[in-house]
Amino acid sequence: MTTELLTWLVPLPPLLTFFLIPLFTHRKNGLSHWLAILGAGVSWLLSMVIFFRAASISHLSEHPLTLAVNWIPTGENWLQIGVHVDPQTAVTLFFVAWTILMIFIYSVGYHNYGQPKGDHDQKGLPPHGATVTEHGHAHKVPSVEPMYARFFAFFGLFAFGMYLLVVTDNLLTLFIGWEIMGLCSYLLIGFWYARPSARDAAVKAFLTTRVGDMFLMLGLVALYSITGTLNYQAILHNEEVLARLASAVSPVLGLSWAGLIGILIFIGAVGKSAQFPLHVWLPDAMEGPTPVSAMIHAATMVSAGVYLVARFFPLISAGWTPGEPLTAAMLVVAAIGTFTALFAATIAPAQDDIKRVLAYSTISQLGFMMAALGIGAYVAAVFHLVTHAFFKALLFLGSGSVIHGMEHGVLHTGEHIDPQDMQNMGGLRARMPLTFWTFLIGGLALSGFPVLTAGFWSKDEILSGAFNGGFVLVFVVLALAALLTAFYTGRQITLTFLGKPRTSAAEHACESRWSMTIPLCILAFFSVVLGWAGIPEKFPLLGGVIPNWFGAFVGSMAAEGAHGAEAHHSSIPLLTSLVVALGGLLLGWLVYRNTEAGAPDPLKKLGMVYVLLRRKYYFDELYHFIFIRPAMWIAEVLVYAWGDLKIIDGILHFIGNAGTWLGNFLRGAVDQPIISNGGDALASGAREAGGRLRVIQTGRVQQYMLISIVVTVLVGILLLLLASA
Repeated sequence: MTTELLTWLVPLPPLLTFFLIPLFTHRKNGLSHWLAILGAGVSWLLSMVIFFRAASISHLSEHPLTLAVNWIPTGENWLQIGVHVDPQTAVTLFFVAWTILMIFIYSVGYHNYGQPKGDHDQKGLPPHGATVTEHGHAHKVPSVEPMYARFFAFFGLFAFGMYLLVVTDNLLTLFIGWEIMGLCSYLLIGFWYARPSARDAAVKAFLTTRVGDMFLMLGLVALYSITGTLNYQAILHNEEVLARLASAVSPVLGLSWAGLIGILIFIGAVGKSAQFPLHVWLPDAMEGPTPVSAMIHAATMVSAGVYLVARFFPLISAGWTPGEPLTAAMLVVAAIGTFTALFAATIAPAQDDIKRVLAYSTISQLGFMMAALGIGAYVAAVFHLVTHAFFKALLFLGSGSVIHGMEHGVLHTGEHIDPQDMQNMGGLRARMPLTFWTFLIGGLALSGFPVLTAGFWSKDEILSGAFNGGFVLVFVVLALAALLTAFYTGRQITLTFLGKPRTSAAEHACESRWSMTIPLCILAFFSVVLGWAGIPEKFPLLGGVIPNWFGAFVGSMAAEGAHGAEAHHSSIPLLTSLVVALGGLLLGWLVYRNTEAGAPDPLKKLGMVYVLLRRKYYFDELYHFIFIRPAMWIAEVLVYAWGDLKIIDGILHFIGNAGTWLGNFLRGAVDQPIISNGGDALASGAREAGGRLRVIQTGRVQQYMLISIVVTVLVGILLLLLASA
C-alpha cells in the first residue's frame, strides 16, 4: 500500500474506538482498554511505517507526499481534503504515535484495572479505595475508576484530533482537528465533573482557548479570501503567493497581509499552547487524571500550537532573510515566546503540587520553541518540540506514578494529606526506585543536562541560534529561564525522592504496576538517545561522529522556502548551557537537601517576592476582576435582570396582557351580545315557530289536500295578477 493511503488510515483507529467503546464494550473494562490500546497501536504502526519511508526519501520537502479528494463544492471548483507528508509531518507523527501509545498503556494501571470497586466511589469523583479482607484483616486498597470505559473512549477521540491535525494538507481540516482537541480537553480536564475545581478548570480551559481559536479563524478566513485556497502546498510552497502576501498592505496597522495573517495564526497558537497572556488555563488543567495531563502537555493539545506556527513559518517569515530585521509576525512570536519562557519559569519554583510545577515548565519550554521560531531557528524549534514531547510525557507519567504510590501510602496509613504535594513526600527513591530513575532522566533532560540527555541538544540549539543570530536579549532571557528550569527541577527531584520521608504515607508508598513503569522506561530511553539524532556537526569533539540526521532531514524544510537561520556553534552558548544546567540542578539540591517535615519553604525568605510567585503574579485574580466579574455583571444585571426580566419578559407580558384585554373586549362587545345572544335568539325563534306550526300538523290527509288546493289557487291568482300587471 502506498504511503499516501497509509497516511489516510492513521487517524481512523482511535476514532473507531471512540464509537465502539460506548456502543458495545462500555460494560467491560478490560475489553474497552484493549480496544483503545489496539486502536492506538495500529495508528502507531502506521505512523512508524510512514516515518521510516519518509526518512528514506530524498528531497521530501521539495516534493512532499500528497493525496487529496474532492470534499465540498465551491461553485465551479471543489474544496479538497487530503494528506500531506513532509519532514515536519514525519517527525511529528513519530513523537505523537509513541507518546500516545505509551500514555494509553500507562492509563490501564493508573486507573487501577483489576482492582475492586470502591466502597463509596461514585461517577464524577476520583476513586477513594476499597476495603478488602485478607488473612482475617481488613485494609484499604486502590479501587478501579468508576468511569473507566468512558475515559478510554474520550482518549480515542483526543488521539484522532491530533492525528488529523498532523496528517492533513490544509488549514481547514487542521482547524477541525484543533477544535476536536479543544472539546476533548474540556471533557477530560473536567473528567471528575462532580469536583467543583475540575468543573471550573474545564470551563476555564475551554473558554480561554476559544479566545485564541477566534483569531485563528479570522486568519483562516483572511487567507482564503486572498488566496482562494487553504492548501499548504498552494500557499507555503508557492513563492509567488508568499511574495504577494508579503508585499500587499492590510488595513490593520500597516501590516502586510502575511504579517497580519501570521499574527492571527500565532494568537490561535498562543491559546492552544498556553503562551502569555492566555497561559492561565494550563496549570488548572492538572485537575484531570494524570494521563490527561501527559496527553495535553506532550502528545496533543499544546504541541499542536507549536506545530501550527512551525507549519506556517514560511508565511510568518515571508520577506525575511537571515541577518536582516525580523518581520512583524516574527517579532511578535519571538517577543511573546521569550517573555513566556522566563515568566513561567519564575512561577514554577514556588509551587508545591508536583504536576503544577511541570505545568509551568511546559509553558516555559513552549516559550523556548516559540522564541526559536520567532528568531528564525526553525530546526532548533522543531527539534525541541520532538525531544520535549518525550521527556515531558515521561515527567508527567512519572509524577502520576509518584501520586499513585503516595495514594497507596495514604490508604495504608489513613493519613489525611495531599498526595500531590511535594512537601509531603521525600525518600521515595528507596520506595519507588524505577520511578525515581526514570523521573531523574526526564528531569535531567528538562534541565538540559550536558551531552547525556536529549533536552541538552535541542535547548543548546535554541540558545546557539539566538546568540549567533545576534539576538542577545533573547539569548540572555532564555539562558536565565534555563537556569530557573534546572533549579526547580533540582528542587522537585530533591523534595520528592531524596532525603527522608516527611510523612507516614511517603514511608509506605510503593512502586507502580508494570503497565505504568514499562512506558516510563521506554520514554526514558527516548529522552536520552533522541538527542543523538541532532548533534551539530560543529559541536566540539562529538560533531560529525554521529551524523546530524535531524538537521539534514528537517533542515531541508528551512532551506525550501522557510528561510531558517543556519545553525552555528560557538563556545559562549555551549558554556552557558553547561553552567545553567549544572548550576541550576546543584543549587536546587543545595537549597532543599535538608528540608524537614513541616519546615517552611526556603524561598519564603524572599518575602513578598515569594508570595508574588506563589500567587502566580495574581493573574487569576486580575483576570477575574477584569473579565469574569464584568462578564458576570453583564450576564446577571444587563442580560438577565434588564434584558430578560424587564425587556424580553416585559414585552411578552405586555403582549399577553394586551391579548387578555382584547379577548375580554371581544367577549363583551361581540361574543356575548352578538354571537351568543344572536344564537340564542335564533334558537328561541325557531322553537317558538315550531310550537306555532305544530298545531297544523293534524295527521288528516283530507285536511292536507284542502290546504294544498287553497295554496295552489292562491299562488295561481297571484301569478296571474303579476302577469297582467
